[in-house]
Amino acid sequence: MPFISSFYGILIYMFKELKGPELKGPHKKPHIHAVFAGEKLTIAFDGEIFKGNLPRKQQKLVEAWIALHEVN
Repeated sequence: MPFISSFYGILIYMFKELKGPELKGPHKKPHIHAVFAGEKLTIAFDGEIFKGNLPRKQQKLVEAWIALHEVN
């Protein structure tokens, strides 16, 4: 999983969407994977949480990171 950022002990990863036969079904909308102290969160750029959770403070930091890196 490609590492793209880290801050306050939070690691952010993002996969490139696969094309062709490697893709075994529809890929979820653009999202990141955040890891903190063994906890994992998968969250879309619109804030929808797909899986997992982080402590509230760290989740708010991840949401702020997403807002800073939003592409219009």
